[in-house]
Parts: sequence; structure tokens; C-alpha cells
Amino acid sequence: MDTETLDSRQLNQSHIYDEGNPLAEKRTKWAVILTAFAMVLEIAGGWIFNSMALLADGWHMSSHALALGLSLLAYRAARHFARDTRFSFGTWKIEVLGGYTSAVFLVMIAGLMFFESIERLITPSPIQYDQAIAIATFGLMINLLCAWLLNDSGHHHHHNGQSNDHEHEHGHEHHHDINLRAAYIHVITDAATSVLAIVALFGGRFWNAVWLDPLMGIAGAILVSLWAFGLLRDSGRVLLDAEMDTPLAEKIRHTISTGTNNAIITDLHLWRIGKTHYSCIIALNTPENITAEQIKVLLERHRELAHITIEVNRM
Repeated sequence: MDTETLDSRQLNQSHIYDEGNPLAEKRTKWAVILTAFAMVLEIAGGWIFNSMALLADGWHMSSHALALGLSLLAYRAARHFARDTRFSFGTWKIEVLGGYTSAVFLVMIAGLMFFESIERLITPSPIQYDQAIAIATFGLMINLLCAWLLNDSGHHHHHNGQSNDHEHEHGHEHHHDINLRAAYIHVITDAATSVLAIVALFGGRFWNAVWLDPLMGIAGAILVSLWAFGLLRDSGRVLLDAEMDTPLAEKIRHTISTGTNNAIITDLHLWRIGKTHYSCIIALNTPENITAEQIKVLLERHRELAHITIEVNRM
């Protein structure tokens, strides 16, 4: 048996694969401040002017402020513990855990919005529309500003400040910052519920459609639930190391089968340890006089593989 542990990049002796996202951390901090300010205004306005849609949006925003704070904490924790040797594969999953927890918050928000809207649908009460519309519009502006701050496009294709051209050439999938995506979804759901609240308030103000206010609250709850499910699925998949159905797993099998004559993969484990970094363990049987180092050379085309363990058993 020839067994070797190989690091395919030499840069990961300290097992640091992602040290956080400084730009995202800074922007998330500003989003927390803006969201908290708008939250206080909307809750107070909804309470004073008796708008369920506005109050629901305010409470919705309050939990988002908490979730955004959690995202910020996750960034700082990942950066603080980046060189802590207790973390075998780095601290990136702290950020993923932050994203997963934010998704749980979204589910709770959706439930609260739904039941409060049902209650208001059954027992409607008068609303001071003009004031509520003004505050909801202001809340929407804050949401859009936060969404612009937290938009992940243009940032997730970079690692350590450089574009990974090799991955573009080989068509490898790119992975968004899950923690930032969670924060972004929170402010986008806020923006969506603000729009629904404004529509409901205009409907009640000009067409006396009082039922629109709680109905839009229900629609908002359904929308939030759908987004929460997607975030739970993606972050949960990373946390549970459910990566064996990714294109990379099949590419590894293909590379080894075409690069050797009779090597048979008997065991393959693949899991993510960074936004674009994977670790893998490969065991194979072969009658050839092939070494683990030669297998490593074959796999160098897959730049996502940052940490590789290869076991070669000769038949």
C-alpha cells in the first residue's frame, strides 16, 4: 500500500482557506445600522397609525436587524479564529452557520407575519393611511440602500483580491458568500414586504380595500418562507457536507479514469472547506506502478481541490 497526504496548493499549511470577507463585513455593519434605524421608525409608526402591514414590516425588520447583526458576528468570529489550530479546515463554516441561523430567523418571521395578518383579517381596525404610507416608503428606501450594500455580484468571483481565471477557463461553478447572501435575502424580504405594505395602504386609502392590508401581510409571509427554504437548503447542505452530487465529484472520477489505465476508485469523499475550496479523500486500487504523487498531478487541473489525501492500493 502506498498512502500519502498531499496538499495540492502548498498555501494551506495553516489550513486557512477563507479568512472572511472584509468588504462584506464592513457593508454588513452599515446595513445593521440602517436597518435598526428604519426598524424603530416603522414599529413606532405602525403602532401609532394602526397599520398591520407597516407594523408587520417593522417587526420583520427588527428580526432582520438581529439576523444582520448575527451575520456581522459570524464574519468577525471567522476572522478572529482564522489561525486557531482547533479548526482543522479553517473557520469558513462559521459564516455558513451564520447564514443557516439567519434562515431560521426568516422562518420565524414568516410565521409571525402570517398569524398576525390572519388575526387582523378577522378583526380589522382603522388605519391612518397617509402617515403609514410615508413611513413605509422611507422603510423601502432604507431596504433598497441596504440591498445595494449587500449585493454579492461582482465580489464572489474573487479570492484574495484576484479573479480566478483558471476556474473561468474550466467552467467550474462559483459559490456565493452564504453569510452575505443570507444578509442580502433579509433586506430583500424587507424591501418586498415594504412594497406589499405600500400597495395595501394605497388600496385602503383610495379604494377602501381594508382587507388588502392583512392580505399583503399573508403574501409577504409566503414569500419570506420560500426564500428561507432556499437558504436553509443551501447552507444546510454545506454544514452537512452533502457535496457528493456536485459536478466536481464526477470530474474527479473522470480525470482518474481517463488518466490511468486500470485504476479503480474504491472510496471518494468530497466536502467544502471554503467558498471555492474543497477537500477530498480518494482511495483506489490499481495493478499499475502508479504513485499518489502521480494522481495528485492528474488532479491539479481542478484548482478547487485545496487539500487532498490519496491512498493507492496495488492489486
